[in-house]
Amino acid sequence: MSTSHYVLDPLAVNPVDRSVTKLLYVSVARYSTEWHSTPHTHPCAELFFVTGGCGCLKLSSQSIPITTHDVIIVNSSIEHTEISSKERPLEYIVMGVDGLESISGDDGSDGYSIIHFQSGGEQILFYLRCLLKEIETKLPGYNTVCQDLLEVVLLLLMRRSEFTVTFVPSNRKSSRECAIVRRYIENHFKENLTLDDLAAVAHISKYYLAHAFSREYGISPIHYLLSCRIQESLYLLSETSISLSQIAGMLGFSSPSYFSQSFRKIQGISPMAYRIQCRNRGEGKTR
Repeated sequence: MSTSHYVLDPLAVNPVDRSVTKLLYVSVARYSTEWHSTPHTHPCAELFFVTGGCGCLKLSSQSIPITTHDVIIVNSSIEHTEISSKERPLEYIVMGVDGLESISGDDGSDGYSIIHFQSGGEQILFYLRCLLKEIETKLPGYNTVCQDLLEVVLLLLMRRSEFTVTFVPSNRKSSRECAIVRRYIENHFKENLTLDDLAAVAHISKYYLAHAFSREYGISPIHYLLSCRIQESLYLLSETSISLSQIAGMLGFSSPSYFSQSFRKIQGISPMAYRIQCRNRGEGKTR
């Protein structure tokens, strides 16, 4: 008799952080004439497995061809839509996964990852179909089985050298995005920035940014931008003789009147009155 015996290593590290990653939903989609390809975002990552047909994944700046057995992860808050070929209708299974983030591109900020499977796609599809069966029948403990099957799929994907993901708790993710925007404001506050511009920096929607930034710092991103500009204007008003109109232009204000209005709202005094105060204080020191 021949026997093979294997012992599991109790110290082996699981590369999937199951305390962070959570399966939120599963959908099955197939192209029809009612299909509306409208750009949209999600508060979680989406993992697509193309089960049939072909088409493209359209992002804000590019269009990526996709076909049967392709696997795509689109990060949370990345605007995207799927466009199907009419000759070969697109079909796919998609999962919404919280805490998952793909890393791709030269600086890791592409916002999506894609694998074009030449072989091995059938194995992933098998586990996805098992997951679908569990969520359709909803037998006792199906949530646990679905979560475990998601973990299996992620592990199989992570074994591919061209596929890198990380696991980010929701609170840490928003903190990091807000920190990116805050640093950008501090370095670029003199430029003509809008909420759309700031949201694009962190690859999130402007609505999500406004809410998360305010929760993180107790101030909206636009008001923080204004406060940075006003702080710089304090120095220019007190230490230089540059005109108010020039200061407004240098600091990205749309007009001198908007600069004066913003200054008064934050400092409780007009820019000219502040400049006079600073000059009077300076003259008093010299006497």
